[in-house]
Amino acid sequence: MKSWTRREFGCLTGAMVLAGLGPRSAAGEASARVVVVGGGIGGATAAKYLAASARTIEVTLVEPKPDYTTCFFSNLYLAGLCSLESLTHGYETLAHRYGINVIHDFVTAIDPIAKTVGLRSGRILPYDRVVVAPGIAFNYDALAGYDEAATQVIPHAWNAGPQTQLLRRQLESMEDGGVFVLVAPPNPFRCPPAPYERASLVAYYFKQHKPRSRILILDAKDSFNSQDLFLDAWERHYPGMIEWLPAQFTGGIKAVDLRERSVKTASDTFKAAVANVIPPQMAGQLAQQIGLVDQSGWCPVDPITFESKLQPGIHVVGDAASAGDMPKSAFVANSQAKACAFAIVEALTGSERVSPHLFNTCYTFLSPDDAVSNAVSFKPAAGTIKIIDNFVSQVQESAETRHRAAREAQSWYAAFTRDTFG
Repeated sequence: MKSWTRREFGCLTGAMVLAGLGPRSAAGEASARVVVVGGGIGGATAAKYLAASARTIEVTLVEPKPDYTTCFFSNLYLAGLCSLESLTHGYETLAHRYGINVIHDFVTAIDPIAKTVGLRSGRILPYDRVVVAPGIAFNYDALAGYDEAATQVIPHAWNAGPQTQLLRRQLESMEDGGVFVLVAPPNPFRCPPAPYERASLVAYYFKQHKPRSRILILDAKDSFNSQDLFLDAWERHYPGMIEWLPAQFTGGIKAVDLRERSVKTASDTFKAAVANVIPPQMAGQLAQQIGLVDQSGWCPVDPITFESKLQPGIHVVGDAASAGDMPKSAFVANSQAKACAFAIVEALTGSERVSPHLFNTCYTFLSPDDAVSNAVSFKPAAGTIKIIDNFVSQVQESAETRHRAAREAQSWYAAFTRDTFG
């Protein structure tokens, strides 16, 4: 396995984004209908690249909400470093520039025999192919005392929007000297570094406004993504402020007490001034409803086309997909969506096959001027998807290097969201 240098990583990332901005022309175009369900990163990217790749394919995007707020970078909002509006993107460009038929409605059923998508409004959408990007659902049965209603008292803030705003208000109203208890979920879950980035940026907020406050992370795991980078940063930026307790120390997370605002583990009860419980996760509800999910709780897919292994003719991209070594991240969803779109165009129009380039990049903030990154390249192999190259930031990097990564992260966000929604 090759380890990329930071320079190689930067060049590759730029090449990917630039390549992604150029609409493709398919040979042998034919009339066909594709319905994309879900307007997050995976769904919006799939719709855009389908429409841009073969203009005679009629593309319909079904999404209940009028816009989408990115979960990535929402920890910056919690720290007071950006507005939620700056993380929110509409679908106007997809509709006007690419001719995508955007429908704001709920999908109630998908019939793979009749090849139709049913909407809550009563409309029926026929399709030749359908792409499903339902994201995640929360397994509330796994944590006693914590259900959907409880999220209005103790937010998970794992879908950006009102939950993120609620958690931000609670942090602002918390008295200095309180304890912020963050419950980190078991694997797999959306965006593996994000709970620990959240702890870092909340610590930054406390350091500015409530310096006597502390953060306690109760983890369902015994280790976590980029652990050495986070532990090093917490010691440098926030000494004594963040405590991490792995499952082997606590016996695991058992229950949440809303009235006491506390979290119970096998060994102790931890009372919080503000609590943030991120529940165990599984594929989104629609994926479960239409039989795309196996016993793992996720959707097995073909590693080249992202067609469901359980329901032929239905493709699954994004966090809901079970895709070998690929993590559940926004950039992965974008990469999968492009591969899926090109495979569908090939199947419907007979155009030249485009080899999938599966890739992930991620920037993580440890403080406003200290960010780390990783990049991983994947390829289909032996019926699944394997890592072939990677770059990961190192603990001993200079402050200048981390400053530069923080600046690059802002450019990455702008280019990435433009590639999806612009």
